[in-house]
Amino acid sequence: MTLRIRNLRRDTFKSMHVRNFRLFFGGQLISQIGNWLTMIAMTLLVLSITGNGLAVGIMAACQFLPVLLIGPWAGLIADRSDKRRLLFIVQVVAMLQSFALAALAFMRPTPLIPLYLVALVGGVTVAFDNPARRAFVTEMVPDEDMNNAVSLNSALMTSSRIFGPALAGLLIHLYGYGWCFLVDAFSYIAVLVCLAMMRTSELRPTAVAVRAKGQVREGLRYVRTVPELWIPLAMMALVGTFAFNFNVVIPLFVEKSLSGSAAQFTLVLSAMSVGSLIGALSVARRKSISIRDVVVASLIFGAAMTLFSFAPTLGVAFPVAPLVGFGSISFLTASTAIVQIFAAPNMRGRVLALQAMVFLGSTPIGGPILGAVSDAWGARAGLIVGALACFAAAAFGVVAGRRRLAVRVPKDGRTEVEQDLPIDLLDAGSDARSPLPA
Repeated sequence: MTLRIRNLRRDTFKSMHVRNFRLFFGGQLISQIGNWLTMIAMTLLVLSITGNGLAVGIMAACQFLPVLLIGPWAGLIADRSDKRRLLFIVQVVAMLQSFALAALAFMRPTPLIPLYLVALVGGVTVAFDNPARRAFVTEMVPDEDMNNAVSLNSALMTSSRIFGPALAGLLIHLYGYGWCFLVDAFSYIAVLVCLAMMRTSELRPTAVAVRAKGQVREGLRYVRTVPELWIPLAMMALVGTFAFNFNVVIPLFVEKSLSGSAAQFTLVLSAMSVGSLIGALSVARRKSISIRDVVVASLIFGAAMTLFSFAPTLGVAFPVAPLVGFGSISFLTASTAIVQIFAAPNMRGRVLALQAMVFLGSTPIGGPILGAVSDAWGARAGLIVGALACFAAAAFGVVAGRRRLAVRVPKDGRTEVEQDLPIDLLDAGSDARSPLPA
């Protein structure tokens, strides 16, 4: 039993033996907790000022509109740049943005429009940070540890969401919104120190993309030729638009449908994050990833959201919330891992930027829509819309995954797509898996 536990721990955390990744993990963990302080404080501050779901949706739109507008170009810059240096610059700008939010929150009354404008600046940092940070993960670890590192990176994000919302609720209750932004600003110091301490000689930088015309269009054309990229991206567009707008729907659900408080909203989000952490760690040991894994995760996510939407009281919502977290992170991790593994190294930044665009960049579309739906028919309706989006994405994944192997070439009986893929990917038919090096 002891040996089994030791092997389980080794397989789950095997990429942590890399010093640079340990530094990255530690710095990001502190900073991501701070980011959740800002996310929660911004949502609840706008809700306290307006009491309106649409206003909360507009705030979410401001936070992520830049990802939609400049995401592909930000990914191209990531492909052209030293990612460690780019991350250093982005973190400094994000720190200054958090200080600006703190200054606005300490004003009486707090001005709404400047909050929206500063949130737009934060969206610009997210647009550049997301592809650079996720592509940088693959430069810190060897190929055989890549899936593990991606999953642990997802676990990092979700574990920060366990503590961040709860800490935000405590700070808001005791001291007010401004202190959440101020603590977040200082948390960026951890990231900057850890980036500075990395051994650049131990990094495995990918070839920097040379400057040329049409590179964004080149990235789009490349994605269209690889089913393991465009199918998960299309699924993510649907799920990201209508199911991942937790910061819009969940506070409305807790405060209006279940008659809870802002503090109880943060506790529900923390409970959800416990399930997310379990889900992320459970897939960290996976040695292969497929379109089928993304489909199954989408179905689990949809079923959990459906169950959550019918919770009659907070007492029922708390134990169901971890199921929603488990389903959401299973889908996010599977769709992220398959994109990072199948994308060519010199295209990875652009492909990850496209994923960020359809995931985070869809918020400016889905956030106001779900806010308006929740205002008109209640937050339960907003959750149901998200669940239906998950089921629709799963159905699309099944149909598209089968269709990609439907055309046959008479001379050898293999499909056109099969002739461009490694033999190892074809053993499972339409459930083609990407075996990582053992």
